[in-house]
Amino acid sequence: MTNTIADPGHGHSPAAWVAVIIMLLGFSLGTLFFCVEQPPLVWASVALIPIGAIVGWILAKAGYGVKGPKYQPKGH
Repeated sequence: MTNTIADPGHGHSPAAWVAVIIMLLGFSLGTLFFCVEQPPLVWASVALIPIGAIVGWILAKAGYGVKGPKYQPKGH
């Protein structure tokens, strides 16, 4: 008897990658601008974080999510 758990594939879609990259950019730039004492740019970078989540959601709805018709899984 084998217990195999199917990988749900979350996080391996173009929608997820784009969302994570935008949010990571927001965190990184926010940290940089905090260190160089640029409060307006810190807050602009903070605004990128929810924007990344929204862009990922839009791309998933457009078919680029894991179960979307435009997503092409790659074999490992």
